[in-house]
Amino acid sequence: MTSFSPVKIFPLLLPAAFLLILGIVWLPGRLELLDNAYLHSFKASFIGILLEALPFVLAGALLSSLLRVFVPDEMISRWIPRRPVPAILFACLLGVLFPVCECGMIPLVRRLIHKGMPVYVAIVFILSGPILNPVVYGATITAFRTHPELAYARMGLAFAVAFIIGLIVYFTNTKSPLRLSARQENGVDHHQSARGGKAAAVFVHTSDEFFEMGKYLIIGCLLTSGIQTFMVQDSLAAIGGKPLGSYFFMMGLAFLLSLCSTSDAFVASTFLHAFPAGSLLAFMVLGPMLDFKNALMLLSLFKTRFALFLFFLIFSTVFIGSVWMSGWL
Repeated sequence: MTSFSPVKIFPLLLPAAFLLILGIVWLPGRLELLDNAYLHSFKASFIGILLEALPFVLAGALLSSLLRVFVPDEMISRWIPRRPVPAILFACLLGVLFPVCECGMIPLVRRLIHKGMPVYVAIVFILSGPILNPVVYGATITAFRTHPELAYARMGLAFAVAFIIGLIVYFTNTKSPLRLSARQENGVDHHQSARGGKAAAVFVHTSDEFFEMGKYLIIGCLLTSGIQTFMVQDSLAAIGGKPLGSYFFMMGLAFLLSLCSTSDAFVASTFLHAFPAGSLLAFMVLGPMLDFKNALMLLSLFKTRFALFLFFLIFSTVFIGSVWMSGWL
């Protein structure tokens, strides 16, 4: 008989608290939001976000399964440089070779760690991969045709944040932060391969990874679509006029909206005339690194203490970097 662990329900506490507060405090005074028009908008937003993210989750799960079945452990270890700085630079360039959205990054990285990738290198890949790739650069330069410097600044800040956090994790992390060890996760691999061969094992592992990440994705999509539907926008101009307030607002918005890294630049461009450029930069860098969906996925991959430490590093480094770079924008 398995023992109950509060850690298993931790990812559900935030959405549960949000829905409870919404039902008790906010919703009774705004019953008009339950009209068909709002519900239709909520449904359309939820389906749109979910359909946008699902292909990337599936792609990440498939890549993870192919690595698990066909790539020997020693091959991954052999590719990665031994010294931290070259290894971090190598991880930053992986996004060009594997342009996976943040939605599909976690299952892929979990498999890379179990194949021998150091944790600090994997975290750099998680942070830089969704931004430092040609697809996202093209989308950003298209969204900011009249301000291409924002596209260059996005790439530069993403690289700097990933590099700094990679070094911090390298020097501070001494134990494995993973929830499951490679032996626990791979315990059924040989049995499944013997039953159906490698092709069958790929499909089995892909479905397991997909449904494991999918439950966190759905929770994130529900909250994100609710915020997009019911958020009041009357005070945006007032918030944009406050120097620090605009940064915190845009970073919080990036976390809650959970947009894909290939589309968030187009959302940021709509705030161009109301918010300072530095806050838009913070929005475009923080979102792919830490939004509601991948925060839940990171909590499923790493132990809670390490994940919270990582969240703090991401938020503080992006904030400081975007404020510092705002002087050149």
